[in-house]
Amino acid sequence: MLIRDAVPSDEPSWRQLWAGYLAFYESELPDEVTAKTWERLIRRQDGLFCRVAETSGEVCGFSLSVLHAGTWTTDPVCYLEDLFVAPERRGRGIGEALIRDLVTTAKAKGWSRLYWHTRTSNTAARSVYDRFTLADDFVRYRLIF
Repeated sequence: MLIRDAVPSDEPSWRQLWAGYLAFYESELPDEVTAKTWERLIRRQDGLFCRVAETSGEVCGFSLSVLHAGTWTTDPVCYLEDLFVAPERRGRGIGEALIRDLVTTAKAKGWSRLYWHTRTSNTAARSVYDRFTLADDFVRYRLIF
C-alpha cells in the first residue's frame, strides 16, 4: 500500500470514492461543489489537501484535511474532515494507514494537533479511531446556512 498526495489523474477514482462517502452519510451535493472541492484539494487552496491510499495501482481510500491556525497554539492545527475506504477494501488497515500518515506528517511538520469526528453510531470507524485516542466529551453544534 502506498499513501501519497492526490494528483489530477486521480480525479475519476476520487469521485467514485467521494460518491460512496456521500452515500454512506446519506447526503447529496451539487456537482459544482464536488468539482470545486477537487480543485481546491489539488491546488491545496484554503488549507485543504488530499492524501490517497493506493493498492495494486488502484486508489482505494482517501483522507481530506484542512490545515488551519488555532487560538490555543501558535503551531498549525489539522482537521481530518473526511476519511473513506472503498467498502470492498475495508478491514485491511487502509483507514488506519491514512490516519498514521497524518500523524507522521503532523509530527514531522510541527503541527500542534490532529482532530476529527464521526457519528456515534459509526462503530466500525470508531474501533479504528480508538486505537489512536479515545473520544472526548465535547458536543458539536452547527448552524447550516
